[in-house]
Amino acid sequence: MIRYVPLRGLLGAAFLSLSLTLTGCGNDSSASPAEHPTPAARARHAVAQQPPTVAPGPGGLTPVFRRGGQAAGRTVALTFDADMTADQGKRAAQGERFDNPALIALLRRLDVPSTIFMTGRWAEEYPAQAHEIGNDPLFEIANHSYSHYSFAGDCHGLPRLDRKQIGPDVRRAFTVFRSVGARQVVPYFRFPGGCYDAAALRALAPVRVTAVQWDVVGGDAFATDADAVARQVLDAVKPGSLVVLHCTRSAAPVTEDAVRRIVPELRERGYRLVKVSDLMKH
Repeated sequence: MIRYVPLRGLLGAAFLSLSLTLTGCGNDSSASPAEHPTPAARARHAVAQQPPTVAPGPGGLTPVFRRGGQAAGRTVALTFDADMTADQGKRAAQGERFDNPALIALLRRLDVPSTIFMTGRWAEEYPAQAHEIGNDPLFEIANHSYSHYSFAGDCHGLPRLDRKQIGPDVRRAFTVFRSVGARQVVPYFRFPGGCYDAAALRALAPVRVTAVQWDVVGGDAFATDADAVARQVLDAVKPGSLVVLHCTRSAAPVTEDAVRRIVPELRERGYRLVKVSDLMKH
């Protein structure tokens, strides 16, 4: 988990159809039936067979999507990064929790369509949760790499991934999603730490995904004040905004409480909450 900062970017992308099955950033066996939307509500949020993508950028570079256009109107996409780095298995074995089942339960209870950017290593650590999330039409799973290593130079202290490993690393994450039975998987990718450059976009192009960044930084990574996180989001959001938050209990412990304030306030302001695939249509 790292703190996100606005970074540079480019454009380009295509489509990659895969299957995935996840449990809401953590399986919450204590969740009551009332926390889950009705079948009709789930149907409203079903992912289209072919999610929209952005056309490749100059020279065929991977495209980058940051926010919805004017046609998006008063919509906002809340996205959650399920981070786990390839070398953090020992920490998980010692009891550190990289999932957040209470947050997923809250999103269900509030009926919030959401895009979960998941690392392949996270899905390996929590396969049942990945399966449940990836089969719930309220959610869609997007690729956050397998390793969560840096794709471009010095990136918040993350280990550096060799350029030749970029394509295989991203494909490996999709393979893990498939192996856990996730179905709601979209051809979108978020760079670990948000860090990328032209070389990374070029190396990623053969995977045929749309890179998804954001225009609103939630600031929940390592935060201890849920109200401050909520204020940061609510002060910055505007029609078509794409918000980055986290679904990792140990590194973003106040996200659930922040979302509990953010969602009602956005709806009171007349915003409709959507997944990235819905925002990208406009």
